[in-house]
Amino acid sequence: MFRRTLLALPLLAPALPARANDRRRREEQERVRRAIAEGRILPLSEILAMLRPQLGGEVIGVELDEEDGRFVYEIKVLMRGGRRREFEVDAATGRILKVDD
Repeated sequence: MFRRTLLALPLLAPALPARANDRRRREEQERVRRAIAEGRILPLSEILAMLRPQLGGEVIGVELDEEDGRFVYEIKVLMRGGRRREFEVDAATGRILKVDD
């Protein structure tokens, strides 16, 4: 399965030289902007507004991946009691595809 992470936590950044990392991040951000402008994906703010009641906790991280040509938001949520859940969400529709406990 082809998978590309478009947005990731900045903690992974030190692995690449600063200039290459900055260029790659700008390219990824532009790719996401184009996808939103073309209507291929919904902005994260819309996705979170739609799903907040279903998430049931505090959002602690988000990544946008491209898997087999389909954009998927991975939303990490801290639940009451300290449990962590991850929601995979279709970035075009906001439909929850998978929930990992």
